[in-house]
Amino acid sequence: MIETNTFNSVWDAIADTPEQAANLQARSELIQQITIIIKANDWKQADAAVHCGVTQPRINDLLRGRVSRFSLDALVNIAAALGQRVYIELKAA
Repeated sequence: MIETNTFNSVWDAIADTPEQAANLQARSELIQQITIIIKANDWKQADAAVHCGVTQPRINDLLRGRVSRFSLDALVNIAAALGQRVYIELKAA
């Protein structure tokens, strides 16, 4: 019989600990929201880089969803450069 594992989220499946899964999920959500802002403004990557205070290759990584290349700090800084306030809500697991 094949043993199968079930997970609450994809982050739980790929992370080693619940803490890592939570961090990955938070970074992913921030990347999604920043991507929405970039696309809503119809910015080219170079324009987005100027607005976000990062390089164009960093924007490329962000738009490709490369979560592992960004820390929460970096994403909060990008959001702030876009005039956004990051709000964190704690929920029981």
